[in-house]
Amino acid sequence: MVRLDDLQVLVQAAEQGSLSAAARELDITPAVASVAIKRLEAELGLRLLVRSTRSLRLTSEGAHYLQHAKAALNSLQQGQIALAQGRQQIAGELALSMPSDLGRNLLLGWLDELMAQYPALRLRLRVSDRLSDLFRQPVDIAIRYGVPEDSSLVALPLAADNKRCLVASPAYLARFGEPKTPNDLKDHNCLRFVLGERLFEQWPFGNETVKVTGNRISDDAECVRRWALNGEGIAYKSAIDVRADIEAGRLKVLLSAWPTELCPLYLVCPHRLSITPAVVALKDFLSERLRR
Repeated sequence: MVRLDDLQVLVQAAEQGSLSAAARELDITPAVASVAIKRLEAELGLRLLVRSTRSLRLTSEGAHYLQHAKAALNSLQQGQIALAQGRQQIAGELALSMPSDLGRNLLLGWLDELMAQYPALRLRLRVSDRLSDLFRQPVDIAIRYGVPEDSSLVALPLAADNKRCLVASPAYLARFGEPKTPNDLKDHNCLRFVLGERLFEQWPFGNETVKVTGNRISDDAECVRRWALNGEGIAYKSAIDVRADIEAGRLKVLLSAWPTELCPLYLVCPHRLSITPAVVALKDFLSERLRR
Protein backbone atom coordinates (compact mmCIF):
# COMPACT_ATOMS: atom_id res chain seq x y z
CA MET A 1 0.00 0.00 0.00
CA VAL A 2 1.19 3.50 -0.86
CA ARG A 3 1.83 5.58 2.27
CA LEU A 4 0.56 9.14 2.44
CA ASP A 5 3.75 10.45 4.03
CA ASP A 6 5.70 8.98 1.10
CA LEU A 7 3.49 10.93 -1.30
CA GLN A 8 4.16 14.08 0.68
CA VAL A 9 7.92 13.55 0.33
CA LEU A 10 7.56 13.10 -3.43
CA VAL A 11 5.50 16.27 -3.85
CA GLN A 12 7.83 18.35 -1.68
CA ALA A 13 10.94 16.99 -3.41
CA ALA A 14 9.50 17.93 -6.80
CA GLU A 15 8.50 21.40 -5.61
CA GLN A 16 11.76 22.12 -3.76
CA GLY A 17 14.03 20.51 -6.35
CA SER A 18 15.95 18.87 -3.55
CA LEU A 19 15.40 15.92 -1.25
CA SER A 20 17.21 17.69 1.58
CA ALA A 21 14.97 20.75 1.21
CA ALA A 22 11.92 18.51 1.16
CA ALA A 23 13.11 16.86 4.37
CA ARG A 24 13.52 20.26 6.06
CA GLU A 25 10.02 21.30 4.93
CA LEU A 26 8.51 18.12 6.35
CA ASP A 27 10.68 18.20 9.50
CA ILE A 28 12.27 14.82 8.83
CA THR A 29 15.85 13.76 8.16
CA PRO A 30 17.21 13.43 4.60
CA ALA A 31 17.74 9.74 5.25
CA VAL A 32 14.06 9.27 6.12
CA ALA A 33 13.05 11.21 2.99
CA SER A 34 15.34 9.03 0.85
CA VAL A 35 13.84 5.85 2.31
CA ALA A 36 10.34 7.18 1.60
CA ILE A 37 11.13 7.72 -2.10
CA LYS A 38 12.74 4.28 -2.39
CA ARG A 39 9.73 2.68 -0.69
CA LEU A 40 7.32 4.48 -3.02
CA GLU A 41 9.32 3.49 -6.11
CA ALA A 42 9.40 -0.12 -4.92
CA GLU A 43 5.64 -0.11 -4.35
CA LEU A 44 4.95 1.33 -7.83
CA GLY A 45 7.64 -0.66 -9.56
CA LEU A 46 9.09 2.33 -11.41
CA ARG A 47 11.67 5.10 -11.06
CA LEU A 48 10.22 8.45 -10.00
CA LEU A 49 13.31 10.61 -9.46
CA VAL A 50 16.74 10.84 -10.98
CA ARG A 51 19.08 11.98 -8.24
CA SER A 52 22.70 13.01 -7.98
CA THR A 53 24.66 14.68 -5.20
CA ARG A 54 23.72 18.13 -6.55
CA SER A 55 20.52 17.77 -8.56
CA LEU A 56 17.15 16.07 -8.67
CA ARG A 57 14.64 15.75 -11.47
CA LEU A 58 11.47 13.78 -12.13
CA THR A 59 11.45 10.97 -14.63
CA SER A 60 8.67 11.05 -17.21
CA GLU A 61 6.79 8.44 -15.15
CA GLY A 62 7.47 10.49 -12.03
CA ALA A 63 6.09 13.66 -13.62
CA HIS A 64 2.95 11.78 -14.65
CA TYR A 65 2.50 10.18 -11.21
CA LEU A 66 3.15 13.49 -9.44
CA GLN A 67 -0.18 14.88 -10.68
CA HIS A 68 -2.04 11.93 -9.17
CA ALA A 69 -0.11 12.26 -5.90
CA LYS A 70 -1.02 15.94 -5.65
CA ALA A 71 -4.67 15.20 -6.42
CA ALA A 72 -4.79 12.47 -3.77
CA LEU A 73 -3.25 14.68 -1.08
CA ASN A 74 -5.51 17.60 -2.03
CA SER A 75 -8.58 15.38 -1.87
CA LEU A 76 -7.66 14.19 1.62
CA GLN A 77 -7.03 17.77 2.73
CA GLN A 78 -10.43 18.84 1.44
CA GLY A 79 -11.98 15.91 3.26
CA GLN A 80 -10.37 17.03 6.52
CA ILE A 81 -11.62 20.57 5.99
CA ALA A 82 -15.15 19.31 5.27
CA LEU A 83 -15.12 17.19 8.43
CA ALA A 84 -13.86 20.12 10.51
CA GLN A 85 -16.56 22.37 9.11
CA GLY A 86 -19.19 19.67 9.67
CA ARG A 87 -18.21 19.40 13.32
CA GLN A 88 -19.01 23.09 13.72
CA GLN A 89 -22.47 22.77 12.17
CA ILE A 90 -25.67 21.32 13.57
CA ALA A 91 -26.29 19.13 10.57
CA GLY A 92 -25.99 15.57 9.33
CA GLU A 93 -27.52 12.38 10.68
CA LEU A 94 -27.85 11.68 14.39
CA ALA A 95 -28.49 8.05 15.33
CA LEU A 96 -30.23 8.12 18.72
CA SER A 97 -31.41 5.35 21.04
CA MET A 98 -34.01 6.09 23.73
CA PRO A 99 -36.39 4.30 26.13
CA SER A 100 -39.82 3.34 24.84
CA ASP A 101 -42.07 5.13 27.36
CA LEU A 102 -40.05 8.33 27.57
CA GLY A 103 -39.35 8.32 23.84
CA ARG A 104 -42.88 7.83 22.56
CA ASN A 105 -44.73 10.00 25.04
CA LEU A 106 -42.36 12.90 25.60
CA LEU A 107 -39.16 13.00 23.58
CA LEU A 108 -40.72 12.38 20.18
CA GLY A 109 -42.55 15.70 20.21
CA TRP A 110 -39.54 17.54 21.58
CA LEU A 111 -37.31 16.12 18.85
CA ASP A 112 -39.74 17.46 16.25
CA GLU A 113 -39.22 20.91 17.76
CA LEU A 114 -35.44 20.48 17.69
CA MET A 115 -35.44 19.48 14.03
CA ALA A 116 -37.63 22.45 13.18
CA GLN A 117 -34.89 24.65 14.65
CA TYR A 118 -32.15 22.84 12.69
CA PRO A 119 -33.51 21.81 9.26
CA ALA A 120 -30.15 20.34 8.19
CA LEU A 121 -30.32 17.75 11.00
CA ARG A 122 -31.45 14.21 10.16
CA LEU A 123 -32.58 11.74 12.82
CA ARG A 124 -32.41 7.95 13.02
CA LEU A 125 -34.31 6.69 16.07
CA ARG A 126 -34.01 3.41 17.93
CA VAL A 127 -36.89 3.22 20.44
CA SER A 128 -36.46 0.32 22.85
CA ASP A 129 -35.88 -0.41 26.51
CA ARG A 130 -33.11 -2.81 25.58
CA LEU A 131 -29.74 -1.14 26.06
CA SER A 132 -28.03 -0.40 22.75
CA ASP A 133 -24.40 -1.42 22.34
CA LEU A 134 -22.82 1.90 21.36
CA PHE A 135 -19.68 0.17 20.13
CA ARG A 136 -21.34 -2.48 17.95
CA GLN A 137 -24.69 -1.08 16.85
CA PRO A 138 -25.23 1.89 14.48
CA VAL A 139 -26.06 4.27 17.34
CA ASP A 140 -24.22 7.55 17.99
CA ILE A 141 -25.74 8.39 21.37
CA ALA A 142 -28.30 6.97 23.78
CA ILE A 143 -30.68 8.44 26.32
CA ARG A 144 -30.65 6.17 29.38
CA TYR A 145 -31.82 6.04 32.95
CA GLY A 146 -29.09 5.39 35.50
CA VAL A 147 -25.31 5.73 35.46
CA PRO A 148 -23.79 3.46 32.76
CA GLU A 149 -22.08 0.38 34.14
CA ASP A 150 -19.39 0.69 31.45
CA SER A 151 -17.01 3.36 32.80
CA SER A 152 -15.54 3.94 29.33
CA LEU A 153 -18.79 5.59 28.19
CA VAL A 154 -19.29 9.33 28.52
CA ALA A 155 -22.48 10.23 30.42
CA LEU A 156 -23.87 13.77 30.14
CA PRO A 157 -26.61 14.51 32.73
CA LEU A 158 -30.04 15.54 31.46
CA ALA A 159 -32.05 15.19 34.68
CA ALA A 160 -29.70 14.17 37.47
CA ASP A 161 -32.26 14.63 40.28
CA ASN A 162 -35.10 12.65 38.71
CA LYS A 163 -36.65 10.04 41.03
CA ARG A 164 -38.99 7.10 40.80
CA CYS A 165 -42.49 7.25 42.18
CA LEU A 166 -45.20 4.75 43.06
CA VAL A 167 -48.39 5.24 41.04
CA ALA A 168 -51.76 3.64 40.41
CA SER A 169 -54.96 4.67 38.67
CA PRO A 170 -58.03 5.92 40.61
CA ALA A 171 -59.93 2.88 39.27
CA TYR A 172 -57.43 0.42 40.79
CA LEU A 173 -57.41 2.24 44.12
CA ALA A 174 -61.23 2.28 44.20
CA ARG A 175 -61.27 -1.51 43.92
CA PHE A 176 -58.29 -2.51 46.05
CA GLY A 177 -57.59 0.43 48.34
CA GLU A 178 -54.44 2.48 48.79
CA PRO A 179 -51.29 1.07 50.46
CA LYS A 180 -50.37 2.95 53.64
CA THR A 181 -46.82 1.61 54.03
CA PRO A 182 -44.32 0.01 51.64
CA ASN A 183 -44.95 -3.34 53.29
CA ASP A 184 -48.61 -3.14 52.18
CA LEU A 185 -47.43 -3.61 48.59
CA LYS A 186 -47.13 -7.33 49.28
CA ASP A 187 -50.94 -7.44 49.21
CA HIS A 188 -51.23 -5.61 45.87
CA ASN A 189 -50.78 -6.51 42.22
CA CYS A 190 -47.48 -4.86 41.28
CA LEU A 191 -46.54 -4.30 37.66
CA ARG A 192 -42.94 -5.33 37.14
CA PHE A 193 -40.35 -4.41 34.55
CA VAL A 194 -37.56 -6.61 33.22
CA LEU A 195 -34.40 -5.30 31.53
CA GLY A 196 -32.25 -7.96 29.89
CA GLU A 197 -32.04 -10.74 32.45
CA ARG A 198 -32.80 -8.49 35.42
CA LEU A 199 -36.30 -8.44 36.90
CA PHE A 200 -37.01 -5.27 38.88
CA GLU A 201 -39.03 -6.74 41.73
CA GLN A 202 -37.12 -5.16 44.64
CA TRP A 203 -38.66 -1.71 45.12
CA PRO A 204 -36.61 0.55 47.45
CA PHE A 205 -38.08 3.17 49.79
CA GLY A 206 -35.19 4.76 51.63
CA ASN A 207 -33.65 2.11 53.89
CA GLU A 208 -36.52 -0.27 53.26
CA THR A 209 -36.81 -2.54 50.23
CA VAL A 210 -39.93 -4.52 49.40
CA LYS A 211 -40.01 -7.56 47.14
CA VAL A 212 -43.21 -7.26 45.13
CA THR A 213 -45.24 -9.71 43.09
CA GLY A 214 -47.94 -9.46 40.47
CA ASN A 215 -49.48 -11.06 37.41
CA ARG A 216 -47.85 -8.85 34.77
CA ILE A 217 -44.19 -8.43 33.68
CA SER A 218 -42.88 -6.65 30.59
CA ASP A 219 -39.57 -5.61 29.05
CA ASP A 220 -41.32 -2.52 27.64
CA ALA A 221 -41.83 0.34 30.12
CA GLU A 222 -44.68 1.70 28.01
CA CYS A 223 -46.61 -1.55 28.60
CA VAL A 224 -46.14 -1.14 32.35
CA ARG A 225 -47.42 2.43 32.16
CA ARG A 226 -50.48 1.40 30.13
CA TRP A 227 -51.29 -1.39 32.55
CA ALA A 228 -51.20 1.14 35.37
CA LEU A 229 -53.47 3.52 33.43
CA ASN A 230 -55.90 0.67 32.76
CA GLY A 231 -56.18 -0.07 36.47
CA GLU A 232 -54.33 -3.40 36.38
CA GLY A 233 -51.97 -2.69 39.26
CA ILE A 234 -49.35 -0.46 40.90
CA ALA A 235 -46.24 0.67 39.05
CA TYR A 236 -42.87 2.00 40.25
CA LYS A 237 -41.98 4.46 37.50
CA SER A 238 -39.63 7.29 36.63
CA ALA A 239 -41.32 10.53 37.62
CA ILE A 240 -40.57 11.97 34.17
CA ASP A 241 -42.47 9.14 32.47
CA VAL A 242 -45.69 9.64 34.43
CA ARG A 243 -45.64 13.37 35.17
CA ALA A 244 -48.31 14.20 32.58
CA ASP A 245 -50.51 11.31 33.81
CA ILE A 246 -50.23 12.55 37.39
CA GLU A 247 -51.03 16.15 36.47
CA ALA A 248 -54.05 14.99 34.44
CA GLY A 249 -55.33 12.81 37.29
CA ARG A 250 -54.95 9.57 35.33
CA LEU A 251 -52.48 8.28 37.93
CA LYS A 252 -52.08 9.04 41.62
CA VAL A 253 -48.78 9.11 43.53
CA LEU A 254 -48.74 6.67 46.46
CA LEU A 255 -46.63 6.55 49.62
CA SER A 256 -45.33 10.07 48.97
CA ALA A 257 -44.03 10.31 52.56
CA TRP A 258 -41.50 7.53 51.84
CA PRO A 259 -38.29 8.35 49.95
CA THR A 260 -37.84 6.66 46.58
CA GLU A 261 -34.66 5.95 44.63
CA LEU A 262 -32.96 8.34 42.27
CA CYS A 263 -33.48 7.65 38.57
CA PRO A 264 -31.11 10.09 36.79
CA LEU A 265 -31.43 10.54 33.06
CA TYR A 266 -28.27 10.74 30.95
CA LEU A 267 -27.20 11.31 27.38
CA VAL A 268 -24.58 8.60 26.79
CA CYS A 269 -21.81 8.68 24.15
CA PRO A 270 -19.10 6.11 23.36
CA HIS A 271 -16.31 8.71 23.62
CA ARG A 272 -15.62 12.45 23.79
CA LEU A 273 -15.21 12.74 20.03
CA SER A 274 -18.88 11.79 19.72
CA ILE A 275 -19.89 15.09 21.32
CA THR A 276 -20.49 17.07 18.12
CA PRO A 277 -22.31 20.43 17.97
CA ALA A 278 -25.49 18.49 17.14
CA VAL A 279 -25.12 16.40 20.32
CA VAL A 280 -24.47 19.54 22.39
CA ALA A 281 -27.57 21.17 20.89
CA LEU A 282 -29.63 18.06 21.68
CA LYS A 283 -28.35 17.94 25.27
CA ASP A 284 -29.02 21.63 25.91
CA PHE A 285 -32.46 21.43 24.31
CA LEU A 286 -33.57 18.36 26.29
CA SER A 287 -32.08 19.65 29.56
CA GLU A 288 -34.02 22.89 29.18
CA ARG A 289 -37.28 21.05 28.41
CA LEU A 290 -36.81 18.71 31.36
CA ARG A 291 -36.16 21.63 33.73
CA ARG A 292 -39.51 23.07 32.72
